[in-house]
Amino acid sequence: MIRFVPMVALLCMAGATTVWADTYPKNPKIDALNYAFQIKLSDSTDAIDVVLTMDVRFVGPGVTSLRLDLIDTKQPGGKGMTVSAVTLKGQPVAYTHADNELIISLGTPPAVNERRQYVICYRGVPASGLKIAPNKYGDPTFFSDNWPDKARHWLAVIDHPSDKATCEFMVTAPSHYQVVSNGLKIEESDLGAGKRLTHWRQGVPIAPWLYVLGAARFAVQYVDRFDNKSIETWVYAQDRDAGFSDFAEPTKKVLAFYSDYVGPFAYERLANIQSNSVSGGMEAASAILYSEKSVTGNKSLRWRNVVIHEIAHQWFGNAVTEADWDDVWLSEGFATYFTLLFIEHAYGHDEFMQGLRDSRKTVLNFYAKNPGYTIVHRNLSNMEDVTSSHTYQKGSWILHMLRGVLGDDAFQSGIRKYYAAYFNGNATTGDFRQVMEEVSGRELGWFFDQWLYKPGNLRLSGSWTFDSKAKMVRLTLKQIQGDGSRFRMPMEVGLLFKGQELPVIERIELNGDSSEFAFPAIEAPVEVRLDPNGWVLMEGEVSRKK
Repeated sequence: MIRFVPMVALLCMAGATTVWADTYPKNPKIDALNYAFQIKLSDSTDAIDVVLTMDVRFVGPGVTSLRLDLIDTKQPGGKGMTVSAVTLKGQPVAYTHADNELIISLGTPPAVNERRQYVICYRGVPASGLKIAPNKYGDPTFFSDNWPDKARHWLAVIDHPSDKATCEFMVTAPSHYQVVSNGLKIEESDLGAGKRLTHWRQGVPIAPWLYVLGAARFAVQYVDRFDNKSIETWVYAQDRDAGFSDFAEPTKKVLAFYSDYVGPFAYERLANIQSNSVSGGMEAASAILYSEKSVTGNKSLRWRNVVIHEIAHQWFGNAVTEADWDDVWLSEGFATYFTLLFIEHAYGHDEFMQGLRDSRKTVLNFYAKNPGYTIVHRNLSNMEDVTSSHTYQKGSWILHMLRGVLGDDAFQSGIRKYYAAYFNGNATTGDFRQVMEEVSGRELGWFFDQWLYKPGNLRLSGSWTFDSKAKMVRLTLKQIQGDGSRFRMPMEVGLLFKGQELPVIERIELNGDSSEFAFPAIEAPVEVRLDPNGWVLMEGEVSRKK
């Protein structure tokens, strides 16, 4: 996800991992399998009518209730949902709906692995999650925006990334709307009286924030196919020409690159959709929403990069989903770095490095104002703090540094193994670390601990001399972080000699307050450069000692 507004973890020590409690009231004995929503939309009211058929499996003993998130009508202006009935096999079931929780009584605890299908009827005006408002042309529209936990404003779900399920949206709306959602369209029927039924089915399990619904007057283009899956563009009818042009590239190339580098694309199709519910992009599985400002007609590089980022999320965040919000960097940091990897692949190393330099500036600016911020959250309770620029840009840099530590081959092998192991499932930072250790054969607790579970950034001050008798360059580097942090970090040092365009690369490892190194050299270098190839997130300078 990218939003163009300010946004804001498991303490993993070198030999141990502490798992922080999750504030969400999870029930690991319950597994949602499928949500089938029948939704009625109207031009005469903002109220929606919903009939949900939920398939659920009980995977542990002693479960006496089924808890769903659903915002009640205590919202400002009386907005929220009112439940009118819950049934099982056509028979009414006892329930309570208060404090934004729908609690369904199960009576006798279900047997282990028993499956049930509950039908829940409710109605109301969403206070959030589903935006019902005119678009920039004044046309009425309906667009979802579930990030990160706003699905519960209009969808009765287990609103947490740990419980992924398939979904269906059967939407009855005035016939002047076209309706788009996740997965494949399996029915579109005119019902008469100015109504149309559209049925979409997502056959791959996804987290609830990735469910999507859009209803508007669209222009739709079936652009191409990738791996025999449709690539589509959905834009406002008035933006047909500009939108079709803007979204024509680079979707297919991005799908091909990530499929080759990481693993298979998980979903049945990929649609790029113009909407008025998001300010940047929202990576809804198989059906990505972009701001209505994304259509410019000039193939903006800014929006090109948003498209790349949101497609990267189809792999990281969507197919492999963080187990809880504390590990949101597994989504946003990954998507940010893989955006840069595609840019390097398609547009060159210079543009890749410029992206890293821009991210570095963002990281340093954020750190100056938030010195205690850690990438992996510690028992996050306020969803307004779920992401920040650190989650994106510093998370991206951490992957880049890990690639530098392990090397290209081990890094890619680890990414592919991680993706395969948790494909269409959930993962933690600890899971990712374990896979990278298995692939590389290296213990990485020190790396994950200092960059993900602790705050701070590396700052260096250095000096060097040339020992003409010993024919050695002697380098002293001091860590000068004012917050008391100290980093262990492999690093390159470049020795640039007279008449050479490229420096001679020496490899060192920082550890502790001060480190001293010596490199053989026939003559004094013209310059000594720290990290000349840009593998380390750091501030620092080194000068010749007189």
